[in-house]
Amino acid sequence: MKPAERLEQLRAELALHNHRYYTLDAPEVSDATYDALMRELLALEAAHPELVTPDSPSQRVGGAVLDKFVKVAHRQQMLSLGNVFDEAEFTEFDDRLRKALGVEQVTYTCEPKMDGLAIELVYEHGRFVQGSTRGDGAIGEDVTENLKTIKNLPLTLKGRDLPALLEVRGEVFIKTADFKRMNDKLLREGEEAFVNPRNSAAGSLRQLDTKNTASRPLSVFLYETGVVEGRTFETHHEKLEYFEQVGLPVNPRRSVVTGKDGAMQAYAALLAERHALPYEIDGLVVKVDSTDARARLGQVSKTPRWAIAFKFPPEEMEAQVEEIVVQVGRTGAITPVANLKPVFVGGVTVSRATLHNEQELRRKDVRAGDWVFVRRAGDVIPEIVKVITSKRTGDEKEFAFPTECPVCSAPVKREEDGIIARCTGKTCPAKLAGRLRHFATRTAMDIDGLGDKLCEALIDAGLVKSVADLYTLGVTQLMSLERLGEKSAQNLFDALARSKTTTLRRFIYALGIPEVGEATGKALAEHFRDVHKVMTATQEELQAVKDIGPEMARAIHGYFEDPENRAMVEALLAVGVTPEPPEARPAGGTFAGKTVVLTGTLSLMTRDQAKEEIERRGGKVSGSISKKTDFLVAGEEAGSKLTKAKELGVQVLTEAEFQALL
Repeated sequence: MKPAERLEQLRAELALHNHRYYTLDAPEVSDATYDALMRELLALEAAHPELVTPDSPSQRVGGAVLDKFVKVAHRQQMLSLGNVFDEAEFTEFDDRLRKALGVEQVTYTCEPKMDGLAIELVYEHGRFVQGSTRGDGAIGEDVTENLKTIKNLPLTLKGRDLPALLEVRGEVFIKTADFKRMNDKLLREGEEAFVNPRNSAAGSLRQLDTKNTASRPLSVFLYETGVVEGRTFETHHEKLEYFEQVGLPVNPRRSVVTGKDGAMQAYAALLAERHALPYEIDGLVVKVDSTDARARLGQVSKTPRWAIAFKFPPEEMEAQVEEIVVQVGRTGAITPVANLKPVFVGGVTVSRATLHNEQELRRKDVRAGDWVFVRRAGDVIPEIVKVITSKRTGDEKEFAFPTECPVCSAPVKREEDGIIARCTGKTCPAKLAGRLRHFATRTAMDIDGLGDKLCEALIDAGLVKSVADLYTLGVTQLMSLERLGEKSAQNLFDALARSKTTTLRRFIYALGIPEVGEATGKALAEHFRDVHKVMTATQEELQAVKDIGPEMARAIHGYFEDPENRAMVEALLAVGVTPEPPEARPAGGTFAGKTVVLTGTLSLMTRDQAKEEIERRGGKVSGSISKKTDFLVAGEEAGSKLTKAKELGVQVLTEAEFQALL
C-alpha cells in the first residue's frame, strides 16, 4: 500500500476511535492498540512530511509555542445568559415570552448548563480553520492550536454538501473523573493540584505552549451556532441533531418540552441527576426551540430574551469536623474555624469552614468529631449550616475558647458586647500578617504578588516588622525568601514601587482602621483631602463627615491616638508613599445627585472603575435596589437585582447606554 493511502486509512481509523472513546464513551480498541496506530501514523508523517494535513490526528499532540494570543472579532456577537433562581422567577420569564409571542405555551429545548469555558469554532466547507474564546462577546482570543489538541473536537466534519461557513459555539470542560486522575498524577509528581475543573479547563486552554494544553484532559460540547452560510434550521433541536450528524459532540442529556410545567419537570429531573453526571453543571439552560420565535424576541444588550439559565440552589454536603482552631485577624479578632475532612461542594474541595465567633459556635453547638452540613454558593466562604446530631457517638469534644492568643500568647480581651474576642498583643505576628494582606489588596494599595504565604514568609524571616518596612526591601532581600526567584522578586519590587503613588481614599482604607471600609475611606478623603488632617481630627470633626456616627468616629480617633499607628503612617510617607487627594467633584456631573446600582459583569471596565466614574460625576453607588434608586447598570449575567428594578420601575441602563452617559 502506498504511504498516502495508508495515511488516509490510519487517519480515518484514529478519527473513528477518537469519536467512539471521547464522544460516545464506547471504545472498540484497547489503549495499546490505539497507541500503536498513532505511532505508525507519526512515523509515516515524519517520513513523508509533504503528506501531513491540518486535520490529521497527529495535530492534536501540540508542540507550537505561541508568542501571544491574537484577538479575534466574532462575526456575530456571543451572548451570555441571564439567570433565574427559583420557580417564581422562571414563571415570570415564561409569562414574558408567552405574552410577547402571543401563545398559550412555549416549546423549549432544555440542556445542562455546563461549568466550563465558552468558545467558538469556525468550519469552512467542513474543515476546522479557527477557534476562539468568548472574550467580551465581541472580541475573543485565537486559541486554534490549543483547541486542536482536544480529542473529541473534529478537525473535519462528516458528510457532503457541508456549509461554506459554519460557526458553532460551545463549552470546553474537564470531566470529573479526568480531573481527579489529572490531580492524582500531579500530587504523585509533587506538583500542586488544581482547585476545580472549570478553572483548570480555562487555564489549560490559554497556555502559550500547546504541549501543555495537549497534556490536559479537555473535552468539548457544542450547543449553538453563530453565522451559517448554506444551511438553515427551523428549530434548535434540529440544529443539535445536525451537529451530531456531521460529527460535532453534543450533550446527549437534552430534551424538548412544552411550557413552564415541562421545563420545571426537566429542571427537577436534572437536579436529581446532577451528581450522577460525569461532568460539573450548575443549572439548566432553557431555550426557545423555534428559530422564528427567537428572531421575534431578539436580545437585550448581550443577553438573549429567548433563553435563560435556571440555576441550581447552593449545594450542601455532609462533612466531618476534624478539629476546631482559631485564626487571628489584622485587628486581633479571634475567629473559630472548623477544619473538615475534605469534601467536594459547590465546585471546589472544601476543608475549612468559618464559625464566625464564639457566640455562633455555641449557638450551633459545633464540636470536634461532629458530622455537619456544609454549604457553599459561588465564591461565598463555606459555612456550617447545622450539626447532624443523629450521628453523634458521644466522643465529640466541645471547644474551649482560648484566654491567650494562640500565636503570641498575649491575653485575649472581649469587647463590651461580649461577642468579639481580640488578641491584645502589640507585636503579634498574626495581626501583622493580616495588616500586610489587607494593605496589599486590590482595593487598597494594589500590590500585585503580595499574597498570604509571602506576607508570612516576610515576617518569619524578620524582614518586615511594620507595614512601612515593605518599602525598604530590595530585590536581593526578596530573593532570599524560599521559592521567590529573581524574576518574581523583581516583579514584587516593581509592584511596591508602583503602589507608592496612590489615592488618599485607597491609602486610608489600606491602613486597616477599625470600622473603616472603602466607602468611609472615600468620605474621609473627600472631606479632609489630607492624611494629616484626618490624623488630627477630633471626634466632633469626624462626625461631621457624611455617614460617620459617634461609634465610628470614636474608632477612627482612637486609631490615630495610638502612637504606633501614627508612627507607621509617618514612616509610610517618609519612604515615598504619596496619597493624592481626590479630584474636585464637578458641581453638575452626569450622575449628580443620582443613586446608581451596578449588577452583572461589565466588559469594558471593572466594577471599581465604574464606581469611580459615577462618583466623579456626582453620583452615589449603592449595593441594593430600592424605590430611591435612579439607575440600574446591568452587565452580563444580571440576576435578581434586574428583576427587582423592573418591578420597581427603576430605569435600567445597558453597558452601552452607561458608556454613552459617561
